[in-house]
Formats: sequence, structure tokens, C-alpha cells
Amino acid sequence: MGMNTTTLRYASLGLLAVTGLYTGIWAYFSPKDWHAHFPGFGRSWLPQLGPYNEHLAKDAGAMFLALAVLTIITLRYVHNNRAVQTTGAVWLVFNLLHLIYHLQHLHMYQPSDQALNVISLSALVLLAAVLLLPSPPARPDTTR
Repeated sequence: MGMNTTTLRYASLGLLAVTGLYTGIWAYFSPKDWHAHFPGFGRSWLPQLGPYNEHLAKDAGAMFLALAVLTIITLRYVHNNRAVQTTGAVWLVFNLLHLIYHLQHLHMYQPSDQALNVISLSALVLLAAVLLLPSPPARPDTTR
């Protein structure tokens, strides 16, 4: 038996929340370091895209934190299709546009960073898209 819808929703929302918190906290509270070292783990993807801009970095951090807050709230309402699908749609718009931008600028990166950009950003699109799937209706209790 595969993963049920509720578990899939929790997993997708949880991973998106972690992404929002990781990126948002770092970008907002240490914008210069974020610009120089994001995504971390010995890699750096932002300097190739242009010079450091504190305002832009802090705005990106604030946006990621706002997405994280929305996602954490939605975790509380994981059985509410409208809440989950709204959160999924918000993340999908951002992640899809973000992926499209980076696909147009892969030439700025080494092959390993090109692959990691495509894989990580595509995974975020998929996590958001999963949230658009409706939850199946509850089955009536037949154990009585």
C-alpha cells in the first residue's frame, strides 16, 4: 500500500516549510552571507547572478518566511482541501516561475551545479503540485 494522502500532504508541507525557514531566516538575518554562500554545503549560486543587494536579499528572506508561516499554519489544517490547495497554489506559482528563471540561466554554473539547480527546484515544484491534489472523501465506517 502506498503513502496515504494525509501523509503525503504532511511530508510536502513539512519540506516546503523547512525550505522557507532555511532560506528565509538565512536571507533575512544574514543577507550578505546568504548571497555569498547560498545554498550552502560548499556551494554558492547567487554571486553569478549579480552583485549583492541587501534590500533584494532581505525581501527574498521575508517572502520565504511568509511562505513558511503560511505552510506551518496549513499543517494544522491538513485535512482542509481549500487550505492545502491554496498553499500549494501559492508555492507552485513561486516555484514554477523560480525554476523557469533558473533554467534560462544555467549557463552561469558548472555542470554539477546546473544539475543540482534543476533537481532541487523541480522537486519544489512537484512538492507544491502534490498539494493541489484533492483528498479523497472519507469512507464511511463499516466496522459497526
